[in-house]
Amino acid sequence: MQRSSPLPVGSLLLLCVAMTACGGASPGGRTAAESDRDSRHLLIVLDGLRPDFVTPALMPALHALGQRGVVMRSHHAVFPTVTRVNASSISTGAYPAAHGLMGNSVFFPDVDPGRFLNTSDRANLLRVEETAEPLLTASTLGESLMTAGERLLVMSSGSSGSSYLLNHTAAGAILHYDYSVPEALHSRALTELGDVPEASTPNHARNRWIVDAFLEVGLPEVDPAVTVMWLSDPDTTAHQHGIGHPLTGEALFRLDAEIQRLQDGLAEAGWLETTNIWVTSDHGFSEHTGGVDLDGLLAVFASTLDDGSPRIVAGAGAIYVRDDDQATVSEIVSALQRDDRVGAVFTRSARPGAQEGWVPGTLSFDLAHWDHERSAQILYSPNWSDMVGEYGYPGTSAQGGVAGHGSSSPFDIHNPLVAAGPDLKTRVEIDVPSGNVDFAPTFLHVLGLEVPSSMQGRVLHGALRDGSDPTVTAIETMEVTVENEDGSYVLTAVLSAVDGRSYLDYTTVERHDLAVERD
Repeated sequence: MQRSSPLPVGSLLLLCVAMTACGGASPGGRTAAESDRDSRHLLIVLDGLRPDFVTPALMPALHALGQRGVVMRSHHAVFPTVTRVNASSISTGAYPAAHGLMGNSVFFPDVDPGRFLNTSDRANLLRVEETAEPLLTASTLGESLMTAGERLLVMSSGSSGSSYLLNHTAAGAILHYDYSVPEALHSRALTELGDVPEASTPNHARNRWIVDAFLEVGLPEVDPAVTVMWLSDPDTTAHQHGIGHPLTGEALFRLDAEIQRLQDGLAEAGWLETTNIWVTSDHGFSEHTGGVDLDGLLAVFASTLDDGSPRIVAGAGAIYVRDDDQATVSEIVSALQRDDRVGAVFTRSARPGAQEGWVPGTLSFDLAHWDHERSAQILYSPNWSDMVGEYGYPGTSAQGGVAGHGSSSPFDIHNPLVAAGPDLKTRVEIDVPSGNVDFAPTFLHVLGLEVPSSMQGRVLHGALRDGSDPTVTAIETMEVTVENEDGSYVLTAVLSAVDGRSYLDYTTVERHDLAVERD
């Protein structure tokens, strides 16, 4: 297993020498005319954007971008459909089974044996690195670019944790609203643009500051081959107000204005014609209908280990039975399967490569690309429905709060991908499945660089100008169905596969009241 760790000090010093932002920079940095790069990539991640948000009415600039370029109509977030898992998958081109970041909240017993760590806070990620355990266990896009003498730039109005996971080895640069690597880059942005605006809902002022920081500081100073720009809406607003709420609509409209401003700014600086612009999200979104009482469900199994730490630690859909007692695991799974608010349940595979888990009625971690030495004993998804919400959008999930994501629902898994640029096809919609794991290998391929073996995504040849014809690409659709011992819980996973790579489309659950059916 290939593991990534922060770059040594010497590498960071060399990086600072290469970047004018590390000291004595002349205003403006490098211009488009001075860059010797034929093309570059700008990946814009709009946190929580659903495909049905991209309409001429809500987001005219983004819709127009797709009309002149490429629309991938079967794009996939990585399950669990949460921000930091997908940030890590974008960074590594790999699934949790390879990169080892298992959820938005994660369990590292060497850091805290009693509770999960919230990965939204970069400080918690630094705590993991202080244990000498690698934060991510797969090589990253930033490292591949650095090896080739190129740079990755991360710009973010999202959490400090997600920005760090996108480039945690500092193989390039990070400019977050609260920090930067190297530090001088943030200072330069404050000097040029003034103070960072306070967070708001929608978060348009801070998103606008990040766009300005990219155009005026990050792009000319770093001259990146690849930029990942992460903007925090519509996620920030939709979590509080719901899908389709007027404020969520305002957030979308404001984001769209930033996408147009980015294109105008790139054109004015002479960069637009050489920039491939990709717009996606980390996950979709669903209305919430109330979640399972996990603490109550697990209370009967609670006890302590010999060292006084809890035997059961749970969070973010993952349940660790730390003594790995199989009887306890089976009993917890049975309790989950009886609760209507629980959807798919996953356990370790029944045998190597199996699609069913070892507990009857569960799917395997292998199927979900979640089998890692850091995996819990159990992973479950909230149940979901296609019920239409208050503002006309389908998709609900059995979780707490107003709205969110994280499930194996198609409304959480399927996210948009719109792209246009010199290396991309024009005026085409593609039904071939794609995913967030595919960005890193695709960018490296277009740049003529080697794709590391740890990257599990595929090159999106069908989207590339000189690539294959997507209409003749073979797509395989698979269904895997499992049921518990008495047949009261039936679980099905639907997957799509291209070139030997599978994407989880969604899962469904059927429950049967056997007593009623016998009558």
